[in-house]
Amino acid sequence: MGAVHGVYLKYVGLSALSYAGYAYLTANGSGPLSSGTRSLSEASDSPMPLWRLVSAAVLGYSALLNGTIAILFKLERGMSLLGKDPNTGQIPTWSYILFFPFHLPTLLYTHIHTRFSSMKIRTASGETRREAVPVASEVQPGWWVGGWYANELDKDWAGVIDLTVEFPERCINRTQTYLSLPTWDGVPASPEQLEKAANFAVEARKKGDVLIHCAHGRGRSTTVMCAALVKAGIFDNWDEALEKGIKLGRPVCKLNRLMRKALTAWQAEYIDGKKGQ
Repeated sequence: MGAVHGVYLKYVGLSALSYAGYAYLTANGSGPLSSGTRSLSEASDSPMPLWRLVSAAVLGYSALLNGTIAILFKLERGMSLLGKDPNTGQIPTWSYILFFPFHLPTLLYTHIHTRFSSMKIRTASGETRREAVPVASEVQPGWWVGGWYANELDKDWAGVIDLTVEFPERCINRTQTYLSLPTWDGVPASPEQLEKAANFAVEARKKGDVLIHCAHGRGRSTTVMCAALVKAGIFDNWDEALEKGIKLGRPVCKLNRLMRKALTAWQAEYIDGKKGQ
């Protein structure tokens, strides 16, 4: 969800909590877990109330679904599972129905995280204060890093790069061009995808401002922005782009080990490897 490191653990936790609720509801009688558990199909002296049966089924499904998604996070696979349209960025209704134990907590967490997150700002006098994290930040002239709520800027874009697999694109009607590179939260784009995104961003920037966003504008979007700023010739390498070009304008931006590894591989193949050619 929002954190860059160990994001999959949130879904592990959600799966575990769901299973705990399932185990409680399917316990014999209405007592605590110590009284033993049973399957939904197991016969008992007194039939399980309908509300309890339905609740247990939902929690059991949530445990299975979120556990599976946590595994997919670690394997960096299954990005097409939720059915997001690569052209429009929209998620179909069937996905919300079928995968509601994933979608609902994700939407709720992202809303809360966006509305209540803050970041530390250093003033000109050297003092520090905390401010709300903006939905998107202009880290270099015309280059914006943001989250899913970036549409609240009410701004037109020359290009939008969307890194989310879990959310529908909300700027699709306000952008000239759109590129969807769906990745699980905390999982970076591949070096090949970074090159594709960087070239897309550079071309779009010729026509106006570019938005690169993920869920919260911290990790996935920052990874692509690093590549874009290097490809645009603003910085020589991704580390310089991160420290001097992005974090000064959006201090919450950070990269995990996988993101740094992807950028290093991208830099070696597509930038350093082509010098002198």
